[in-house]
Amino acid sequence: MEKREVENCELLTGRVVPKAEESNNIRRESKEPPDGGFRAYSIVIGSFLTNGLIFGVINSYSVIFTVLKKQLLDQNIPNAESKAALVGSLTLSTTFLLSPVSGLLTGFLGLRLTAVLGGSLATASLIITSFVVDRVEALYFTYGIMYGVGASLAYTPSLAILGHYFKKYLGRVNGFVTIGSAVFTVIMTPTMKYAIDNYGLEWMFRMLAVITFGIALCGLLFKPIPVVVIDKPSEETNTCKTIMKVIFNVDIWKIPRYRLWCISMPIALFGYFVPYVYMQNFVKETFKDTTSTLPQQCVAASSGIGRLMFGYLADRDEVNSIVLQQIALYVIGTLTIILPFVTSFELLLVVCVGIGLSDGGFISLIGPMAVEFCGSALAAQAIGTILGLSAVPVSVGPPVAGYLFTVYKSFTLPFVLAGISPLVGSTLMFIIRCQTRKRDTKGSRTNGHVSPTSDIENPPLLRPNGVGQQTSL
Repeated sequence: MEKREVENCELLTGRVVPKAEESNNIRRESKEPPDGGFRAYSIVIGSFLTNGLIFGVINSYSVIFTVLKKQLLDQNIPNAESKAALVGSLTLSTTFLLSPVSGLLTGFLGLRLTAVLGGSLATASLIITSFVVDRVEALYFTYGIMYGVGASLAYTPSLAILGHYFKKYLGRVNGFVTIGSAVFTVIMTPTMKYAIDNYGLEWMFRMLAVITFGIALCGLLFKPIPVVVIDKPSEETNTCKTIMKVIFNVDIWKIPRYRLWCISMPIALFGYFVPYVYMQNFVKETFKDTTSTLPQQCVAASSGIGRLMFGYLADRDEVNSIVLQQIALYVIGTLTIILPFVTSFELLLVVCVGIGLSDGGFISLIGPMAVEFCGSALAAQAIGTILGLSAVPVSVGPPVAGYLFTVYKSFTLPFVLAGISPLVGSTLMFIIRCQTRKRDTKGSRTNGHVSPTSDIENPPLLRPNGVGQQTSL
């Protein structure tokens, strides 16, 4: 037998080692997440910057939207509102839609290479976009799809790596990492507007390309904790069937609560991106002679606070993460419906702060809830799948809202419909709470992690053939 140390790439896709592979390898030691240390904290900073750079650009799209819409109107292009909105919504939807693919690639390429590839692709997309800013059809591909692909490849590894280095404080760390998007949105919204006003849309995209290259640099930090395995000679070899089982792992679909979550989340996210796309335009038309970017900055800043607050609460055993996410969605939906009826700019800022706090809570709970439902080993795949399923409603919402605004010349109906979807999705989550609390992952929850009791009760060397199933970090 040969003892060797390998990177725990199987955990990146959340796959369970297939039997053909189990017969070759026996795990003798799996290093526990250190919950601290220089490397762990450097990875937290890298994940923070990655999230910030990716979603700072995406969440600030309303600045680009305003300029792009004006260009389309000047060219007398019909449905300028919805076409301009589609560019931004394609970016977010592609980021979500390809999350399962990103999770798969990390299993073959590793976390670091996948993240570096994503950062490089996102940078290239922004450079190309700077040369086609006057052609909306080209922007659909360069900014809408190409940047979304790069963002997706970098985003999933930035979340998956956290489970390798943190266990006890995973909720808090996840909250801190996701606050990056809020911090960068606050910074990048006025920065992008300044760059457009002074240098034009072309040079603004080139500036973003330089900044976005930081994603690739951060990806170099994402090295998983290695595990020690002992090679065992076996007559079995990897077959096509074995590989397909690895790729199309259906274990997460055997968990009832996760299936219900996958139904409620896409419904809730139908109108999620609408306020981000139309906020600046709404402020310009409703509250003249005001700072149009201030409400969006309030959303971003309060979102950061919400992520830290909800991340801390998610680490507490007595707090139900499902209830927290329900509350966050109810508040988002209610305040989005109220938004078009606000007549005071000061009150608008208060509403934006409420939306931001709840938005931050909702985002920060995705990771811990995936771990709670599916366990640590399946968390990366669970996160990728839920984001992939949410991609279509996220991308459809803004163009539909833009079409309704074009027809009715009012933001009332678009915002009201956008607010209803989170209310419906949150209500459906009551079914999850009513579901009998079986041990879906055959484990017990400890600070957002699932301890595989089956592994504890039946250590690898006491099982048939001495083979243990990979289920824990």
